Amino acid sequence: MKLFLVITIVASLLLLAFVLRPLWSRARPLAIALGGSGIFIALALYWILGTPLALDPAMRRAPATIDEAAAQLQARLALDPTNADAWRVLAQTYAAQGRHDKAADAASRAATLKPNDPDILVAAAEARALAAPEHRFDAQGLAWLDAAIARNPHQQRALWFKGIALRQAGRDADAVAVWESLLPLVDAKAAAVLGVQIDAARVAAKLPPRDHANPPAANGVQVRVAIDPGVDLGKLDPSTPVFVIARQIGGPPMPVAVEKHMLSELPLTLTLDDRDSPMPTARLSTMKTVEMLARISRSGSATRGDGDIETAPVRVDLPARVPVELHFGK
Repeated sequence: MKLFLVITIVASLLLLAFVLRPLWSRARPLAIALGGSGIFIALALYWILGTPLALDPAMRRAPATIDEAAAQLQARLALDPTNADAWRVLAQTYAAQGRHDKAADAASRAATLKPNDPDILVAAAEARALAAPEHRFDAQGLAWLDAAIARNPHQQRALWFKGIALRQAGRDADAVAVWESLLPLVDAKAAAVLGVQIDAARVAAKLPPRDHANPPAANGVQVRVAIDPGVDLGKLDPSTPVFVIARQIGGPPMPVAVEKHMLSELPLTLTLDDRDSPMPTARLSTMKTVEMLARISRSGSATRGDGDIETAPVRVDLPARVPVELHFGK
């Protein structure tokens, strides 16, 4: 750093001596003033816009320890606190040191600076959970995970942590839906580990065991069907059929996938996939976009009839990596 200052001053003096030489004989005080101002401005501009720390041997050297890495990152962020990636790396460094509170703060800074980056949002949610009692995801962490999934429905770590957060909140069926949507995205080894968690969540949610022989297809769609609070469906028998339907948009009325359940099963979480396709020539996995709805059928038929009650249809782009919500509302 000192050597740089000396070189800068000498170079500036030589340049200014050449430029200001015509003034030396006629206006020496003015030349001296201009020369001094020029050197000061050059140093000030470099200090503000340049990277003085890059000239420090300690900053040029690769960190030998985690403590050195943290010190270097802190020094860089002192000069440029808007560097979201540096905040994220600092958060990882703090986490490696076991300083989870500081890691959560640094990761939060990164998420604030880059709120549309799914990877940074997931890292912030994870850091916040690690710093929390019992490593629980709070509302802010869950919001970051939801934002990450909205921007990248294939973000595997976001889906994994979302399932954990849902289980922590006692929403086991929802966790099953999220984790089963993650299954087609991971390799065999990860799928085996994930399958254990799904099976445990299914038991907690009192759902039937998975069909291991026929796993969901890659284009399988997780669906949650529920009745909104305060909705009066009349005096319907609990055994009244409820059909969950996926159909082509603007196509024939025959569903490309359908499951039949009973009213007493609601709220219900299920997976529609090729196993539910009534026509072998029009499977769900061959579709790019479908329309989904649920229907309470008074007649017991999947075909719409008088007095049937339907949810609002939802357009779904395939493959869908987040559950589709179908609600019988007012």
